[in-house]
Amino acid sequence: MELFGVWVAAFLTLCIYSFLYRDNPFYRFAEHLFLGVSVGYGIVLSIHDGLIPFAWNPFWKAVTEREPAGLLKLIPIAIGLMFFARLVPKHAWIIRYPFAILIGVGSGLAIPNVMDASIFRQLHGTLVPFAQIYAGKLGPFEIFGAILMFIGVIATLTYFFFSVEHRGVVGGISKVGIVFLMVGFGSAFGNTVMGRVSLLIQRVDFLVNDWIGNTIQSLPF
Repeated sequence: MELFGVWVAAFLTLCIYSFLYRDNPFYRFAEHLFLGVSVGYGIVLSIHDGLIPFAWNPFWKAVTEREPAGLLKLIPIAIGLMFFARLVPKHAWIIRYPFAILIGVGSGLAIPNVMDASIFRQLHGTLVPFAQIYAGKLGPFEIFGAILMFIGVIATLTYFFFSVEHRGVVGGISKVGIVFLMVGFGSAFGNTVMGRVSLLIQRVDFLVNDWIGNTIQSLPF
């Protein structure tokens, strides 16, 4: 059974890589299988880890043990059921209410976190090294890095400051910001490519060693 599982994994891997030649039924079969398994697993996981422990069990406990406070679970349950109104065209407008609640709560939770991660921590990380420079705790290369980071932050922010026309000094600083942006995007893209290459190496190693190698070793001659 272990060897059979290896053959299935190898077959699906080759089906996916067959797209390098052109779109074909084998690739579409593996793609649809992956999406189907992912959606099915996600639904079961949501029911098992979300619906049952956080909705059904508290509601059933409130009904059987007569706890009025537990009936408050009916409110989020009702809001969740409103999403299924999309399946009835006549009542599809009801879905606006759960979407509004979802977007409002999500924005309220996300905006402070984004401001903390993208603004306050960026400001803190940019200015703290200068306090360490003043205290004499940084070496020459660390001082150079702190100054370079400060220049990059100021130049990049200047590039995105559209209230002033980018001419003269502002235009020159914004061009420096473009350089920093290109370096950042290039490094991010390079990291993405290396990640995909590492996945390719892992799949090739699986095909060569786990599939072909184990298959040869299992032969009776």
